[in-house]
Amino acid sequence: MSAFRTSRRGGVAILTFDLPGEPINKISQAVGWELEELLDRLIHDETVTAMVLDSAKPDVFIAGADIEEFTRLATVEEATKLSRDGQLLMQRIAASPKPIVAAIHGACLGGGLELALACQARIVTTHPKTQLGLPEVQLGLIPGAGGSNRLPRRIGLRAALDMILTGKPVDGRKALRLGLADELVPEAILLDVAVAAAERLARGTKPKRGGRGVTGFLLDGTPLGRLVVFRKAREQVEAKSGGHYPAPLRALEVIRTSYDDGMAKGLVAEAEAFGELAMTDVSRRLVEIFFATTALKKDDGVPPGVGIGRPVRRLGVVGSGFMGAGIAGTAVLQAGVQVRLKDADLARVGKGIRSAEKILEARVKRRRMSELEYERQRALVSGTGDWSGFAGTDLVVEAVFEELGVKRQVLEDLEAVVPATTVLATNTSTIPIGEIAAAARHPERVLGMHFFSPVEKMPLLEVIPHEGTAVDPVVTAVQFGRRMGKTVIVVADSPGFWVNRILTPYLNEAGFLLEEGVPIEVIDRAMTDWGFPVGPVTLLDEVGLDVGEKAGMVMHAAFGSRLAPSRVLQVMRADDRLGRKNGRGFHFYKDGRRTGPDDSVYRLLGVRGATGVDEAAIRDRLVFAMLNEAAMAMSEGVVRTPRDGDIGAIFGIGFPPFRGGPLRALDAIGAIEAVEQLERLARVHGARFAPAAVLQEMARTGARWYPDGGRR
Repeated sequence: MSAFRTSRRGGVAILTFDLPGEPINKISQAVGWELEELLDRLIHDETVTAMVLDSAKPDVFIAGADIEEFTRLATVEEATKLSRDGQLLMQRIAASPKPIVAAIHGACLGGGLELALACQARIVTTHPKTQLGLPEVQLGLIPGAGGSNRLPRRIGLRAALDMILTGKPVDGRKALRLGLADELVPEAILLDVAVAAAERLARGTKPKRGGRGVTGFLLDGTPLGRLVVFRKAREQVEAKSGGHYPAPLRALEVIRTSYDDGMAKGLVAEAEAFGELAMTDVSRRLVEIFFATTALKKDDGVPPGVGIGRPVRRLGVVGSGFMGAGIAGTAVLQAGVQVRLKDADLARVGKGIRSAEKILEARVKRRRMSELEYERQRALVSGTGDWSGFAGTDLVVEAVFEELGVKRQVLEDLEAVVPATTVLATNTSTIPIGEIAAAARHPERVLGMHFFSPVEKMPLLEVIPHEGTAVDPVVTAVQFGRRMGKTVIVVADSPGFWVNRILTPYLNEAGFLLEEGVPIEVIDRAMTDWGFPVGPVTLLDEVGLDVGEKAGMVMHAAFGSRLAPSRVLQVMRADDRLGRKNGRGFHFYKDGRRTGPDDSVYRLLGVRGATGVDEAAIRDRLVFAMLNEAAMAMSEGVVRTPRDGDIGAIFGIGFPPFRGGPLRALDAIGAIEAVEQLERLARVHGARFAPAAVLQEMARTGARWYPDGGRR
């Protein structure tokens, strides 16, 4: 079946992209060949004066290239040729003697934007789902079908670098301001305006495009200015990537070649860089993450065809503190549902509503939301000091103090006021869901929804059914979590669940290192150099030392001496240190910002700061503490698949994406080597490093977490 259908409005041919059997449009080699043949026919049709390219898919113009084709590439040469073929298609469009206009509504990403850039004009809609971007660096690649060359020429060097080096998209309004779009229109008249634009181009009328101002000319338009821009961009990339992600630096090299030596050489450099990057382990891991997260978007946490999700139109949130307000604000922003916020104290309710409003205001400040939309969404949040308004809820999330008795009381109160169909969720980080649900009249509708802080920024949600949870509430929670913009994994009801389970020994080991006098900055640097966004000591300050202490006690009680915490948090708490939240922790703080490590910690601990420490040895202790626990938890069925475990670690604690997650990291190390390392650490530091039984068995049999090395 054809991917394109054509229609006519006078002399303008309309090419409607509608990829058969797919929910989105994506560019494959077959699509490229068909488009070339179609263009050739229309160019030679004397009755056609211009063309418009649009999409039949709802809220999607072209989502990008077919990533499946990337996984079949076996050599640098094959990948380079794929890039070169894409460039030739785009050059064919750019060189068309008859103007081609892109009518863009919805996602226009990757190869889709490269195609649009090759067109003679781009008309975009005002709809918030219209997003234009080149996200290739997020796959360890660079735009390889001309985008690394065309985007800087279209919108200027600085703006192009901001898009290409981060992979972040822009909406229609910003696209117009940048000069990426020629006109911005409501969706209802998109095709009419695009046809009119094509007719004007056919008559020789050029689209009006503004200049970039004096600053733009000095920085983008002069060799010296570009030198400054490239140098600054390189410094920022190196600081942010830590040398672990080669794609942004290669993108800089390609763009600079294009500016210095012309587009012909720039395209050659682009194809060569794409080919080489596509064969790197980094790109392979990032592509695997892409497929894993895509699969999770279709996974309701139960076998296919089992369970029905209840539509959530009204959400109740009990507890208006930091977490409750974050859940409320994110639910309104992402899912557009009515939220009823409840707390025993009306003043706290007011603060919670205000905190939720600030989440919306941040979008307005970034020009991602209009004032009118802000007012509409703001009106969706209401609050109460009693249970009024909860009788109409479809889902309630309890986010009160982390105390079993308190949570059971809230559950009892809720069951007295909500309908029998309402799903009841607890946002707990450590308490087993079965214990919370034990006193419930209807435990089958009770489950855990473990959000991470801050809710509006952290992408992961753990959904935790207990043994008695029915199937439908699980599906409801997973589907609503996705509506909130979260990547959702279903986790067994085990102490610490998945993320906190594998995090506990890692943070414990940081405590033992502190007790040995290892400098705070050395501990943290060992892990940021390995690829984590922050080190474990900084993470403790961010989470809160009181939270860390309580979680450590719960895990110690559940797993015994193997997860016995160091005495560090107890000592720090005795000195009224909570971390960032009260400006007193392992670091100094000024106006809420971390300013440097606080060496007085060692006086509190009664130890001297160590010197001449072996950072590699520190890294091994921290890394293998986490990897060993991940293997153990996986073997116990805490998560359903290695995919879920790796995605949970990457999105939940910032495990380095280029390493693929803890289970892929173990595959890369090899079970034999991992067991040898753990045994060596156990001889020096004790039984807490004893290799997990599953790793010992894998070392004996040669098994792997991903037997085929593939993305599943």
